[in-house]
Amino acid sequence: MSASAQARPASTWLVTGGAGFIGGNFVLEAVARGVRVINLDALTYAGNLDTLAALQGNPDHVFVHGDIGDRALVDRLLAEHRPDAILNFAAESHVDRSIDGPAAFIQTNVVGTLALLEAARDYWKAVDGERREAFRFLHVSTDEVYGSLGDTGLFTETTPYAPNSPYSASKAASDHLVRAFHHTYGLPVLTTNCSNNYGPYHFPEKLIPLVIAKALAGEPLPVYGDGRQVRDWLYVSDHCEAIRTVLAGGRAGQTYNIGGNAEQQNIQVVRAVCALLDERRPRADGRPRESQITHVADRPGHDRRYAIDASRIRDELGWEPAYTFEQGLAATVDWYLDNQDWVRRVLDGSYRLERIGIAV
Repeated sequence: MSASAQARPASTWLVTGGAGFIGGNFVLEAVARGVRVINLDALTYAGNLDTLAALQGNPDHVFVHGDIGDRALVDRLLAEHRPDAILNFAAESHVDRSIDGPAAFIQTNVVGTLALLEAARDYWKAVDGERREAFRFLHVSTDEVYGSLGDTGLFTETTPYAPNSPYSASKAASDHLVRAFHHTYGLPVLTTNCSNNYGPYHFPEKLIPLVIAKALAGEPLPVYGDGRQVRDWLYVSDHCEAIRTVLAGGRAGQTYNIGGNAEQQNIQVVRAVCALLDERRPRADGRPRESQITHVADRPGHDRRYAIDASRIRDELGWEPAYTFEQGLAATVDWYLDNQDWVRRVLDGSYRLERIGIAV
């Protein structure tokens, strides 16, 4: 852990969306570091309690099934647990799903974030002394709010917003609300805009886990268009460390871009996954898994390139990614190979069956 991440440890954090991919990884790491986490998650399709199985019975993890838009519930949690920080991971986040049904993205990402901000503002105003000075509301966002880059250049914290999908438009709106609550009410907020995350517990509709699952099943590996869309890939554990670093030392009201310094074309990523699987789990017929690649019609409005300039968080707070893309991808493939039961329960839907009877 970086020195800055140790500077101002918070004893209790309210984490929203803590059963999702990034949030789940963050919660696992936070509890392992001695933080008490109140984990609020609505358990939409992407929320997976299997991810949190290691925390079952741990008194430092309090799971609450509920929505960030439920003001009465959030107010009660804040009053009862008096967190030192709120970290908002809760979001609908899959671009394809936002194209098919944008309304859910507006409801969660915009309306829900507004309700959470109002609750945070009122809670913060009622906190006294040092605890009020130390309190932070950290909002986790995406580089997709900036739109699409050409062949050169990087997204900085001052890049104008130009979202191109219902998902990124909803996240842009939530970012603006967070900024407004700082400038209007003084709420001490922090915003992070990250590049493409990958790693353990990633829902198998996203590129890397999708390719792993389909490659192992002997199915075609769908690649949008020519596959030359470029993304900056960030290993999820590096992202979690960056968020802790920003929470500990970031300047209230500021935005911090978080990237992995790992630009890759989608087709390169797919080929790299195939090569790793060929080494670790060869096909019975000996053919390379790259032979399963199939190009499909491109996504509507597909952004061509994202890339992050993460110099602010590096220069101000001393954070840099610890994993190269090659290291992170190998670790990710190994995790999926070692955790096929987790993947199976997502693919067959059984991970959702145990949600009945969860108490608030």
